Amino acid sequence: MLTNNDGSPSPNVRTGNGRQDGAHPQTNNNEDVSRSLDSWLPITASRKAKWWYSAFHNVTAMVGAGVLGLPLVLARLGWYPGVLAILISWLLTWYTLWLLVQLHESAEPGKRFDRFNELGQHAFGERLGNWAIIPQQLVVQVGSNIVYMVTGGKSLQKCFVFLESHSANIRKTYYILFFAVLQLILSQVPNFNSLKFISLLAAVMSIGYSMVATGASSAVGISNHLHNRPVNYGFKAQTTAAMVMDIFSSLGLLAFAFAGHSVALEIQATIPSTPENPSKNPMWKGVVVAYIIVGLCYFPVAISGYLAFGSDVEDDVLMSLEHPGWLISLANFMVFVHVLGSYQVFAMPVFDKIECLLVKTFHYTPGRRLRVVARSIYVALTGFVGMLLPFFGGLLGFFGGLAFTITSYIIPSVIWLTLKRPKPWSFHWTVCWFSIVLGTGVTCVAPIGGIHEIVMQWKSFTIFS
Repeated sequence: MLTNNDGSPSPNVRTGNGRQDGAHPQTNNNEDVSRSLDSWLPITASRKAKWWYSAFHNVTAMVGAGVLGLPLVLARLGWYPGVLAILISWLLTWYTLWLLVQLHESAEPGKRFDRFNELGQHAFGERLGNWAIIPQQLVVQVGSNIVYMVTGGKSLQKCFVFLESHSANIRKTYYILFFAVLQLILSQVPNFNSLKFISLLAAVMSIGYSMVATGASSAVGISNHLHNRPVNYGFKAQTTAAMVMDIFSSLGLLAFAFAGHSVALEIQATIPSTPENPSKNPMWKGVVVAYIIVGLCYFPVAISGYLAFGSDVEDDVLMSLEHPGWLISLANFMVFVHVLGSYQVFAMPVFDKIECLLVKTFHYTPGRRLRVVARSIYVALTGFVGMLLPFFGGLLGFFGGLAFTITSYIIPSVIWLTLKRPKPWSFHWTVCWFSIVLGTGVTCVAPIGGIHEIVMQWKSFTIFS
């Protein structure tokens, strides 16, 4: 029997699947086994998190690869539509994240929905709830991990190029491989709470490179103005079809920038909860701080990057910056450190699912050996795909549109409407339906733009280059 040595749930509370212990004596043995498993699984093994853990976990989950692509969103949508799209996404995803925080303990006392699919099971039934949530959540988390493999490799490559020009001859594949090796080591962190210092460092790095990107881009913009250097703010694409595809892909880029919802319930699961002080209070406090930081990072980076480079901005704005070399090298190293933590924040719920499946379905014995093998295989697979398809912008647009809008816009709103049944045309009813319609539209068109971009880049790409 596994023991819970860190003060997780009390004996009378089932924390993993929304059931309460003691209600049916004949199921006590199953409940004991399930509760013991929860004391080992990485999401529920420790519940000692503070509200500020929520803040930097959420910052780490959101401010990452997505913020670097926001200037390209403005380049493809234009000034006013682009800024408005970012503003709407920021406010709307903040609202849908509030929905999830409130729903974490929305059932009778003693029930917590520690994982996204458990909330889905409560709303839609066990079978439909799993199918409605788990595939989308896995696409978000696995897709993010693949993109972070590419981001980490690209950022480290550019960092070394500025420091030592001869390193330009080293293939990007090797940088991604080095990033993957580091993730093999970090992936052995036992549970979500154990990531707190890694996540805090990653959050600080995200603020740092956002400030560098904003400052350096602003300097380029001011220099362009002083020296009357023209900047093209029109569409980069030459045909209507290409413009449409660029717009579709940019919607996926924007969706990728607000990706924290797929791990929100898992983050909240690490916070202790009592009837007097439910976890939603400290969790929401952390979310508010995180979203303020997100706004202070996103809008300056997007506006300054587009102002400086116009339609010629790269899909990663740091790749457009060249001077001063030491500062851009530092910023790229900050990105590298940040995505080391971001990878783990998105990977931890995947590890939780893999380990739960191996123990409950295939009857493997929980322990260090299981974790080393299972997690190492996962990291190796995401690293391989990242080396095979290192298309930063295309991957952002494809994954962002394919599943990020579903987990950030659609699912929280649908669950709220299902469980809370707000009155038609009330505030929550209206905003939830607006979020569903908007998210559905982006989900339909953004993957098309992402695939188009990957196909165009593939024409001039050599595998493992």
